[in-house]
Amino acid sequence: MLIHATHTEHPEELLAGPAISAGLNRVEKRLNRLSTSSRLPLINRAAGRITGAGGKRLRPALTLASALALGGRIDRRTVTAAACVELIHAGSLVHDDLMDNAAERRGVRTVNAELGNGGALVVGDFMVARAWLAALSSTSRAVAETLATTLVELAEGQFQETAALFDAGRTPADALESVRRKTASLFRTSCVVAHRDGRAMAEYGERFGMLFQILDDLLDLASTAGRLGKPVGNDLRQGVYSFPLLTALGRDCGDLRPFLGRRLTEDEITAVLTRLRESSMAEETVGYCRALAAEAVAALPDVTDPEAAAVLRGLPPAYVDRAEALLVR
Repeated sequence: MLIHATHTEHPEELLAGPAISAGLNRVEKRLNRLSTSSRLPLINRAAGRITGAGGKRLRPALTLASALALGGRIDRRTVTAAACVELIHAGSLVHDDLMDNAAERRGVRTVNAELGNGGALVVGDFMVARAWLAALSSTSRAVAETLATTLVELAEGQFQETAALFDAGRTPADALESVRRKTASLFRTSCVVAHRDGRAMAEYGERFGMLFQILDDLLDLASTAGRLGKPVGNDLRQGVYSFPLLTALGRDCGDLRPFLGRRLTEDEITAVLTRLRESSMAEETVGYCRALAAEAVAALPDVTDPEAAAVLRGLPPAYVDRAEALLVR
């Protein structure tokens, strides 16, 4: 049964169906209980504040939609698996903020800003460990093993990115491999843990995760703070040479290579961003991501549940549409 996707620049609209939205409400409650289950009130306050700050909840939505797509139900096990995926994601963000020395995320002070680096390290560890324990006790051994494998990939992807900071020799293939491990692995796992036959969704999840991160990296280079609601050019400041940048350097922006391998001034960052926005980088990256979106949708098994089909077929192109709308013209 082929169900065509409706393209939209607002991906969250696709999650408004009755089964997915009701399931996400249950995930929210389970996530709150897990993130505030420590015997130490200070950890509960920190972890609960992070998970309570909101977010797209895209990964748990993929778990719920994948369960329906594979003929399953949104039951307690599925809700717990979805909450575990989101808790791991939230814990990894705590670690990211710590490594970036960030002071704020989604309008909320980061854990490292509130509790210091040591406190943030422990809170992030607690969130990740709590998710794995809940998966082991309330879902299945297979789900817990999948999450553990994903944690290894997340760590490896983060290490690859950190080791390559300010590395002028980094290649587009290097950047893609880091994206696959650091971001796409959790998207893939979000789909896989939904059902005993979840491996059928693995390729879809990985392709979607790849395009999601590549588009995020593109917007950091080719949008504005006003449009995104957050500063742009952060990757350049931190020495993260992303796939869109490295691909552009190999095409029509080779003149920017002297800016690699060192910390840049704010004036230099402005000059690099201006040059990139004048190039073909945005158009070519969007085209690359549209191809990934098509590959993701093509990799889906036959989905007969109409709500799941709308979500799974619609989300990848919707995120490309959204990113394209945020680009500087």
